[in-house]
Amino acid sequence: MANSTHINFATPDSSEFDWDNAGKAYETYKSADREKMEALYDHKLNQVLEHEIMMGTIISLTSKEAVVDIGYKSDGLIPLTEFRHMPDLKAGDKVEVYVETTEDKNGQLILSHKRARATKSWERVNESLEKDEIITGYVKCRTKGGLIVDVFGIEAFLPGSQIDVKPIRDYDVYVGKTMEFKIVKINQEFKNVVVSHKVLIENEMEKQKLEIMSKLEKGQVLEGTVKNITSYGVFMDLGGVDGLLHITDISWGRINHPEEVLKLDDKINVVILDFDDEKKRIALGLKQLTAQPWEALDANLKEGDRIKGKVVVLTDYGAFIEIIPGVEGLIHVSEMSWSQHLRSPQDFLKVGDEVETVILSVDRDEHKMSLGLKQLSDDPWGAILSKYPVGSKHKAKVRNFTNFGVFVELEEGVDGLIHISDLSWNKKIKHPAEFTKIGEELDVVVLEVDVDNRRLSLGHKQLEDNPWDTYETIFTVGSVHEGAIGKVTDKGAAVMFSTYGVEAFAPYRQLSKQDGTVAKENETLDFKVIEFSKDNRRIVVSHTRIFDEKAAEEKKAQSAEKEKDENTTAKAVKKIKESQEKSTLGDISALANLKSSMDENNNNA
Repeated sequence: MANSTHINFATPDSSEFDWDNAGKAYETYKSADREKMEALYDHKLNQVLEHEIMMGTIISLTSKEAVVDIGYKSDGLIPLTEFRHMPDLKAGDKVEVYVETTEDKNGQLILSHKRARATKSWERVNESLEKDEIITGYVKCRTKGGLIVDVFGIEAFLPGSQIDVKPIRDYDVYVGKTMEFKIVKINQEFKNVVVSHKVLIENEMEKQKLEIMSKLEKGQVLEGTVKNITSYGVFMDLGGVDGLLHITDISWGRINHPEEVLKLDDKINVVILDFDDEKKRIALGLKQLTAQPWEALDANLKEGDRIKGKVVVLTDYGAFIEIIPGVEGLIHVSEMSWSQHLRSPQDFLKVGDEVETVILSVDRDEHKMSLGLKQLSDDPWGAILSKYPVGSKHKAKVRNFTNFGVFVELEEGVDGLIHISDLSWNKKIKHPAEFTKIGEELDVVVLEVDVDNRRLSLGHKQLEDNPWDTYETIFTVGSVHEGAIGKVTDKGAAVMFSTYGVEAFAPYRQLSKQDGTVAKENETLDFKVIEFSKDNRRIVVSHTRIFDEKAAEEKKAQSAEKEKDENTTAKAVKKIKESQEKSTLGDISALANLKSSMDENNNNA
């Protein structure tokens, strides 16, 4: 059996172990030396906190990373991709870094230059907004509704409306440019930044505006640039001050839209017509820089002269005729035709027509001219009495209806009225539309002529004899005629006597029949005339009266017969009484003798 040697190690008491003297003699520090070394070490190393931004020094560069010293016990590594904005990076350069963590699972210090830059940029952006600073940014690209701008390494949004004071039609011209901006809005939650270049221009323009406006005077001529065009006028940029050139002040002639004369970015001279007390609204003029066309109008033109022009505008009330550019006259629709039946100007003229007219009035001070078209032909009312004497017969065209009659046209410019009562002798007409229609031709007779007021009273029924002269002899009160019942109302019914072509009226109470019922529509019965008026053309009839009067006659006849019988009876009774009164005493004695004789004969028997 082999011998074995056992070695026992004694474990010293930890409380008695001298840590200061542990190790070899040349590695042992005295207490004072150790404190000095610790102080020197603490001074050399920074106190590093996570999520802190610090300044670091580039120690060396590799193909992928940069080694950065921040004065910590270990160096940090940062990918070179975070220094793309610093193409000339080299050892010894100072850079800002963000401490992600002081020691990861591998014991490595993790730093980020990108996050340090972003954090610093965000602080810088907020500071710029608070201080209302002017900053510089690089326009990276175009996006929907505006541009993307790099500001302190942060992508900010520049809306299209904030690029310039004037509308921008092409955003691409700004891409790649370095411009000045102001931060106008920050969304802290979503880390969104909005910048504006327009506010810088506006501030500059405001200074120019105050200077320009202090020198503005009415009548002053300035050069301006067409900034915006609307249907009612043009907005002009006068070098920082906006003014409105109204469409009516662009040209002495008539224009339909400012685009016919001007276009965007045109530079023109304009005159200041007016402005308010604060000079915020400036009215401009362009036509005022040229001579007033009315001054060039022939001074010899006067009322009654004939003049030619071109139709430039048609309205509901007339047509404007351009005599020379900037000088127009109005032909009112009432001056286009002698007809009193007014029509639309489009029935006579169209835009662009060259027409000859007659001057009715000229007001050179007010720049107004009234023209006439109908005056080129004779007024038909000049010979109205000879052409349309009272009693003459004519044909006329129905033009219009009213509740009281029909307006007809005998010829162009000659209208007349047929009163509703003069349409028919027989028909009860409530509205002229029941008798005729628009455009229909009617025969008429002239009843009255009023030359001063240009009025003709016409008649239609007067073309025939008045049938009521005949009706007067036929429909005598008490006469009976057969008629057809029209529509029945609570007031009564119309009764048509077709044989004579006349209509009568039967009150409702006069429609009762002998059996107690009421006559119905379309029923044919006998009617008795109970009223006749030739002047009012009125016939009132009754069916009830026929059997009522017959019954009354029968009753009267019965009464007369009864009275006759009663008289006969009374006479007979009276005769008998008289006969009885003639009986005498002798008659009585004879009877007594006869009785005595009979009594005697009985006794003998």
